[in-house]
Parts: sequence; structure tokens; C-alpha cells
Amino acid sequence: MALPKRIIKETERLLSDPAPGIQATPHEDNLRYFDVVMDGPSQSPFEGGKFKLELYLAEDYPLSPPKVRFLTKLYHPNIDKLGRICLDILKDKWSPALQIRTVLLSIQALLSAPNPDDPLANDVAEHYKTDEKA
Repeated sequence: MALPKRIIKETERLLSDPAPGIQATPHEDNLRYFDVVMDGPSQSPFEGGKFKLELYLAEDYPLSPPKVRFLTKLYHPNIDKLGRICLDILKDKWSPALQIRTVLLSIQALLSAPNPDDPLANDVAEHYKTDEKA
């Protein structure tokens, strides 16, 4: 099945002009699947870390958001033990105007700025609220 032009264009841009600290590589056998490696943002607890994610574009992309999850385990109020990410643009705030690149940059920003008021991991959010430094 041929890929929509939009996915081809976005993929070419990700490869030719990657977002800083983010590599997204499509699988050869399924160009809707991407292996993502994201650097931990500077001045965050994740600085210096490398995080693996998988990103999948559903059949109805860009009408529905990409499915993204962390393969690397991390302790964060908006990421659960299965690597699922609680981020508004991956849910009800999705817009077809957004791109894979925007999504990945938003996830990277979430590492720097957790949102403990919309947690996926309640225990981590509670810990963050009571003892942010830890």
C-alpha cells in the first residue's frame, strides 16, 4: 500500500532536518513505524540520557494523532510503566496541522516540564508535588 504524500514529506524532513536531540528512523518493512531516540533535555533530571520510543502512524493519520510510547523506562508523572504518554496533543488537543516533528518536540518538552495535575502515574505525580527535587 502506498504511503500518503504527507507521511513521505514528513519522513523526508525528519531525516534531512532532524529536530535537535531527536532521531526518528522509519522501519524499512513498515514506513508507518518509527524508531525514535531522544536526548534528555538539558537542565532537566533526564539531561544526558538517551530514551527510546516507538511511534506509529495509524491508517487515518493525520486525522488521528500518532501513537507514541517510551520503550525506555522512566520515572515521570505523565508516563506510565508501559511507556504510555499523557499529553494533550496525543489525545483531545490533536490537530491535523501538527506533525510528527511537533509531537516529538512536545514529548521532549514534557520531560523538562512535567504536568503533575494530569498524571498517568499518580504515585510519581504525588512524589513530584511533595518533593520536586527528589
